Amino acid sequence: MFRWRSTLFVLVLSVVAVPTVRAQTGRGGQVEMGAFGSFTRFDAASVGADNAFGAGGWFGIYLARFLSIDGVADHTQSQLTATGERVRVTRVGGTLTGHLGTPLGSVYLGAGYTRLFYRGVTQGVDNGVHGVIGDRIGFGGRTAFRIEGRIDYVPTTQLPPGTARTTNLSVAAGLSIFAFGGPPRDRDGDRVADRADDCPGTPLGALVDPRGCPLDGDADTVFDGLDACPDTPAGADVDTSGCAMDSDGDAVVNGIDVCPNTPGGAAVDANGCPVDTDVDGVFDGLDACPDTPAGAEIDARGCPLDGDADGVYDGLDQCPATPAGAPVDAAGCVRDTDGDGVEDPSDACPNTAAGTEVDARGCEVVRDSDGDGVLDPDDACPATRAGESVDATGCPTLFLVEQGVARPLVLEDVTFQSGRSALTEESYAALDRVAESLMANPMVRIEIAGHTDASGSLQVNQRLSLARAQSVKAYLARQGVRPDRMVARGYGPDRPIADNATPDGRRRNRRVELHLLEQP
Repeated sequence: MFRWRSTLFVLVLSVVAVPTVRAQTGRGGQVEMGAFGSFTRFDAASVGADNAFGAGGWFGIYLARFLSIDGVADHTQSQLTATGERVRVTRVGGTLTGHLGTPLGSVYLGAGYTRLFYRGVTQGVDNGVHGVIGDRIGFGGRTAFRIEGRIDYVPTTQLPPGTARTTNLSVAAGLSIFAFGGPPRDRDGDRVADRADDCPGTPLGALVDPRGCPLDGDADTVFDGLDACPDTPAGADVDTSGCAMDSDGDAVVNGIDVCPNTPGGAAVDANGCPVDTDVDGVFDGLDACPDTPAGAEIDARGCPLDGDADGVYDGLDQCPATPAGAPVDAAGCVRDTDGDGVEDPSDACPNTAAGTEVDARGCEVVRDSDGDGVLDPDDACPATRAGESVDATGCPTLFLVEQGVARPLVLEDVTFQSGRSALTEESYAALDRVAESLMANPMVRIEIAGHTDASGSLQVNQRLSLARAQSVKAYLARQGVRPDRMVARGYGPDRPIADNATPDGRRRNRRVELHLLEQP
């Protein structure tokens, strides 16, 4: 059984896969005769024969211009698919056909009666109906090329195995000749008969629609078929051959060109107007320097001028008379790279840090801002308190060394919340100075020793002293001191420095000390 989608596709393709040509239709009383070659695809489920080529002939009589009765007979020799035996198929039939003249030719549709004769080992006769779709393409005069697709339907076949229905598909192509009546009169030669021609004075060679009126696809007043440039843009001015004119040669045609007098060689936009990308007054395409910065003065070629040859163009140069060879900034003025107010040619110290006070030579004025005896460039702690003892880096001295032995530093200003290891806010300033000194002396390692008085249990005091030492270590670490430079230990009440029997003695025993473990 054929698949209906494949069948429909082949029939449509057979009609429309042709160029746009002249329609060929008959006249009432006219006779059409012709021969054709065919190719038939037999219903495999019922007929059981291989697809095969054949030949036949047409004969038709026109009842009216668009209606005819056609007779057809053809012969095809095939073989049975199952046994390989030959079978001859003769098909005759009559068709009532309707015709329609179109740009694709004379398209026609028809339906009628079919009778199929089978000869060979397999014998039989089938009766059925058929439908056709085709196209007739005239060559002029009385001849035409005809192509047709056809479906034959037999409700009950006489052939074994005898299925309920049979559907065969065929395609035929051949030549037809018209007789009796001749072609209709066509005085303007546009292949549309005068009686159907709404535009009988069409110029020779112009393409026309089915009514015989000339076509003008691009609406430029030059008819298709005579138009050498059939795709002219709308609005363009054209010459007698239908081609667009371009007076200034800028590739934008007259009629669309808003600027029809563009200088030769200038680049233009879609409207045909010259483009000046850098807005220097010299059009792109003529501009030898199309990327000139805005505001720069240019020469006749569109290139910027630089009178003092400092690399900053005239018109942008705020110092247009810079001495030859002097380095300049973006404004064209002699540079002051470090921004210290002394121009580079006179600056003995051209890399002075921003904000640094300099002398007339552009070099830093050396000071000792905190008065600790260490000059600012070498002072790692430039804000040391007045009178505070400092080391060589300008940072507070943590340890007093006597006879080669560093004395412990008691952190007098470091206190804790009562009975806890949490630092009070009053301790932060003192610990900040310790951190500053340690950061300035990265080779120094210290022990942070926590001590308590003798009040309370030994176990509690031991834990409290260690916790307070660890609090100090943690604070210093948050200020940037590496933890591996500090060791926290708790000694509880084991190392008193005063009498625990008095309140003042107990206060002094509750302390945190720093011990020097290592220094360069």
